[in-house]
Amino acid sequence: MPSFVAQLQALSSSRLCVGLDPEPSKFPGAWAGDASKIYDFCAAIVDATHDLVCAFKPQIAYFAAHRAEDQLEQLIAHIHEVAPGVPVILDAKRGDIGSTAEQYAREAFVRYQADAVTLSPFMGFDSVEPYLAYEGKGAILLCRTSNKGGDDWQMQRLADVPGQPRLFEHLAHLAETQWNRNGQLGLVVGATYPGEIARVRELAPTLPLLVPGVGAQGGDAAAVVQAAGRTAPLVVNSSRAILYASAGPDFAARARAVAEATRASLT
Repeated sequence: MPSFVAQLQALSSSRLCVGLDPEPSKFPGAWAGDASKIYDFCAAIVDATHDLVCAFKPQIAYFAAHRAEDQLEQLIAHIHEVAPGVPVILDAKRGDIGSTAEQYAREAFVRYQADAVTLSPFMGFDSVEPYLAYEGKGAILLCRTSNKGGDDWQMQRLADVPGQPRLFEHLAHLAETQWNRNGQLGLVVGATYPGEIARVRELAPTLPLLVPGVGAQGGDAAAVVQAAGRTAPLVVNSSRAILYASAGPDFAARARAVAEATRASLT
């Protein structure tokens, strides 16, 4: 199988990632409130949009909260079957060390067969390293997130590092250089901070950027594309605006229409 980065490069005509965050209370018609329909709902979205995207990003909490991990396994297998060239990013935001990190890596890449996983690098490189043992798989590190509380840590300056960079800048530099031993790393940068996207791209010109926040969260697509440049893959995620474009029987068709419009805005 091609590596995660190679998959993204092969799909460079699209920058759209559809986030799969299933909320049964928002499902259409008779499916509303029925967690046993998580796979059916998400698979319908995948079938309607897979030719438009560069990736799918299921959020593990939306499955685990409903005891639907088996449906997540089934869904990822379905994506690989109907869209074999489209990578699956497991949005798990794991962050631990040693044997625990090894188990989380096995969960992502062996159990779920994901092509990449999101990670919290707060505990340092030894919380990232076990994922890099899986050749070709992607490890996407939280760098400059779109939530307000991200300022509590990510914008703080490091007095002990030459130039006193902010924490997110130092992380971007490490991910581009000594941490990226096998070319497997990427970074998460929120769409609501285009200035920081540009700064991360300056510090990490070769890394894929996963950018959530376009759509329901209000991120500006044109600003994201301009800030990120074209030196490396850009993966812009939209979830709710696509998934819940309609609460009627046309939900999949409406999801496709919104996905087409979002993809066009990212050219």
